[in-house]
Amino acid sequence: MFSFFERKDDIMGNRSTPPIMAKPRGKYSKKKREAIYGYLFAGPAIIGLLMWSLFPIILSLFISMTDWNVMTEWNFIGLKNYISLFIDDIYFYGSLKATFYYAGLSVVATNIVALVLALMLNSNVRGLTFFRTCFYVPTIVPIVAQSLLWGWLYNVDYGLFNNILTAMNLPTLQWLAGESTVIPSLVIMAMWTCGGSMVIYLAGLQSVSSVLLEAVEIDGGGYRHKLLHVIFPSISPVIFFNLLMSIIGSLQVFTQAMMMTGGGPNNRSLFYSFYLYITAFRNNNMGYACAMAWILFIIVASISLIIFRFFKGRLYYESGEA
Repeated sequence: MFSFFERKDDIMGNRSTPPIMAKPRGKYSKKKREAIYGYLFAGPAIIGLLMWSLFPIILSLFISMTDWNVMTEWNFIGLKNYISLFIDDIYFYGSLKATFYYAGLSVVATNIVALVLALMLNSNVRGLTFFRTCFYVPTIVPIVAQSLLWGWLYNVDYGLFNNILTAMNLPTLQWLAGESTVIPSLVIMAMWTCGGSMVIYLAGLQSVSSVLLEAVEIDGGGYRHKLLHVIFPSISPVIFFNLLMSIIGSLQVFTQAMMMTGGGPNNRSLFYSFYLYITAFRNNNMGYACAMAWILFIIVASISLIIFRFFKGRLYYESGEA
C-alpha cells in the first residue's frame, strides 16, 4: 500500500511524481486582515469621536430648537430661540461687538509680534537658545494662572504697571477697570503668549531658500527686498495657518473674561463665549445656549471660508503648487 506522497509506477510502467500540494489560504487576504486590524485598533478612537463629539453636536442642534432648561422636559419650539437672539436679546450684539473688537486687535498684534520675534531669532547670535526659550515659556503657562498673574499686574491700586507709571511721574491707567482700556489690556496679555506662533514662524523662516536670498544680494537688493520678494512669499503658507488659527482661537475667548473682568466694566468685555456660558450654566437655558453655539459655529466657519478664498492662489510652495 502506497502513501499519498510516495512515487509509484503507472500502468505503462512510467514513474509518476507526487502531486504538488496547494498552500492553504486563510479566510481573508493579507490586505483585508491588515484593514481589519487597523479598524480594531482605531475602533476606540472612532467610538469616542462618535459618542463624545458627533452625537453631542447633532443633539445640540435639536436642543437649540427647544426651551429645555435642564429641570424640565424638552418642548420643541422651532426657530424661536434664533429669532429671539437676533430681535429681542439686548446682549447678543454687544457680545459680538466685544468679541470682534478683541479678535481684530489680538490677531493683528500677536501675529506681528510673533513674526518680528521670529525674524530676530532667525540669526546666529550668542545665547540664541536661551532667548528662544524665554519667549516660548509663557505659552506653556496655564491660562488660569496667566489670568491671575495679569489680573494682579493690572490692579488699579497696587498693580505693578501702575506702580511703574507712578514712579515715572506718569498718569496711571484704569486697565481692566476702564471701558476703553479693558480690551486693549487683554490684547497685551495675548501678545505675551505669542510664543507658539513665533515657533511656527521660525520654522518657516528656516526653510526659506538661501539661494533666493543670495540672488537678491547679487542684484543689489537690501533686507527690505528680501522680506517683500523672498521671505514673505516663501512663508505665506505659515502666515495663512497662523492667521486662521489665531482668528478661530480669538473668537472663542472665554477664560480671560471669566477670571479677570466678569464681563465688565459695563459689559465691555462680555465676550460671546462667556455670554454663552452664563446663559447655559447660570441661567440654565440650555436651548437658548445651544442656539448661540450654532450661531458661533456658523460665524467661525464663514470667516474661515473667507480666509481660504482670500489665500487661494496666493500661497507659495517650493513644488510650484498654489
